[in-house]
Amino acid sequence: MHRIATLGLHHDHIWSNLEQLVATGRAELVAAADTDPELLAKYRERFPGKTYESYEELLENEDLTGVYIFASNRLSEDLTVMACERGLHCLVEKPMAATLDGAEAMLSAAAENGVRLMINWPFAWWPQLRHGIAMAQAGEIGQLWQVKYRAAHQGPVELGCSKQFCEWLYDEERNGAGALMDYCCYGAVLADVLLGRPDAVTGVRISTGLKPALELEDNAILILTYPHALATSEASWTQIGKMTSYSTTLYGSTGTLLIEPDHHGRIFLATAEHPDGIELTVPPQPDHLANSATHFLAAIEDPGLEIHPLCSAENGRDAQWILEAGIEAAG
Repeated sequence: MHRIATLGLHHDHIWSNLEQLVATGRAELVAAADTDPELLAKYRERFPGKTYESYEELLENEDLTGVYIFASNRLSEDLTVMACERGLHCLVEKPMAATLDGAEAMLSAAAENGVRLMINWPFAWWPQLRHGIAMAQAGEIGQLWQVKYRAAHQGPVELGCSKQFCEWLYDEERNGAGALMDYCCYGAVLADVLLGRPDAVTGVRISTGLKPALELEDNAILILTYPHALATSEASWTQIGKMTSYSTTLYGSTGTLLIEPDHHGRIFLATAEHPDGIELTVPPQPDHLANSATHFLAAIEDPGLEIHPLCSAENGRDAQWILEAGIEAAG
């Protein structure tokens, strides 16, 4: 049975991901480390294994197969390199890093030590999104000329995120930016998977003034240009309601795909024959793509298994390149 520990509990996505890991029955959760006593206590209430206030001490004391890394974007850079150097497979929460240099260091450490490095993008586990990507890559909507994604909510605090999560999300050094890093990252990796690295990136980030205490941008847009295509990635921490949130649209020369969010979202195809769109049936998906845990364990068990493109470290690094270019362009 695989022995897994978690480095960092201050990213709120950790709790659902650990629940999924335990539910597989294929891994033993042996330890967790964080510097926050409140988070360590929360872990002990819900999961087995030891807790540590030192990441280094955990890595030195525990015999592990791999680690979950759910720390701030900046800290995740260092923790991943440390874990890879100890021969541990790593699952890292998106967007993998706060900087491009950090992402490059993580990728190099994984390659040099022969371990699997997988980036967890929550939308990777939506079957309808994977199906839409596969259709576009197979040419089923003709020449792909635009990829559009919007991630939006009212804000981390308003959404009910923990104080520990908000603390680093609102810190430019630990996050890498504000809403731009947190939410434009999704559209960046999606565009990279479907269109590759863009020729140019335009970035706009603003503060609406609706969050006076926030010093970072609460809204941002990236525009990616290619020889014959473009992509847009939108981020908002001020949107009221869920309409348009997390929706994906893929525009091709012979069809348009509209993809709803979440695990039970639908996918629609519009063509010249069906201009208003028809709902498509998503074919059965491999069991190992059910969630982050099943895919990570499958990747550990089968070195030849291709990590889904949305979760590959190479595409994660390319998304970081796009984000950094957008931040530079936005000024």
